[in-house]
Amino acid sequence: MRNLWIFISKYNAFFLFLIFEVTSLIIYVKNNSFQRAEFINSANKVTGGLYAKADEFYGYLSLKEVNDSLARENAHLRNTLKSSVYADTVTKHKVTDTVYKQQYDYIVARVINNSVNHNNNYLTINKGSKQGIAKGMGVICNKGIVGKVVFVSDHFSLVQSLLHKDSQFSAMLADNKEIGHVEWSDDMDPHKGILKDVSNNARPKVGEWVVTSGYSLFPKGVPIGKISSLRTKGGGYSLNMEITLSVDFSKLEYVNVVDNKFSKEQEALEAQQKKDE
Repeated sequence: MRNLWIFISKYNAFFLFLIFEVTSLIIYVKNNSFQRAEFINSANKVTGGLYAKADEFYGYLSLKEVNDSLARENAHLRNTLKSSVYADTVTKHKVTDTVYKQQYDYIVARVINNSVNHNNNYLTINKGSKQGIAKGMGVICNKGIVGKVVFVSDHFSLVQSLLHKDSQFSAMLADNKEIGHVEWSDDMDPHKGILKDVSNNARPKVGEWVVTSGYSLFPKGVPIGKISSLRTKGGGYSLNMEITLSVDFSKLEYVNVVDNKFSKEQEALEAQQKKDE
């Protein structure tokens, strides 16, 4: 307290000048309409700028909640797409009775761990068996396919990325519907893949989209990438093409796990066929 009084007494002239200056400014502004309007306008600009910066700061703090909400909304919209339902159509007495059954359901999840620079890459998501996720389910994001679930705990799942030497997914050329399969590129570039075993009858074009065929874990038409080179590897009776992947795996934040409601029925039927061979 003593030091405070010493400081005030030492600089009392400055404080008196400051008080008189502020008082005179207030009187001047209050008694002149033009100056009062200018002062209010300037004050509004300053406070408006401060409020805008504060709003940006609070908006940044709430980004996670906004992203979670958008991811849930995207999953809901995917569930309503035509590609997510199975049309069971029966014609009888010239009357067509069409019943749409939900074939694909989407479970939104957040990526909490990821790798792109290993020989075999995986990502961990924050949803598990308690949320309906099971081993073997496909995983996609808003840009395209990501991989498949290989291990599941109660609250987490491990996803084998497309950037894995053992990853292989059924695919097709978007324009002429020729079927093949997609693998990671031999040079392990996280932005490149290889479309293999496409019929020699195909007439692919550089820049043509490669999408899922609907024969495996994913609904038909999910993007995989675009053809970047028509080079043939190994020759023979099929074509192999290099593609640029549509997903940037280094920037994954949210994914959708694809729950195919008919997968067990299909697997049981195909297992029976293999058993009879």
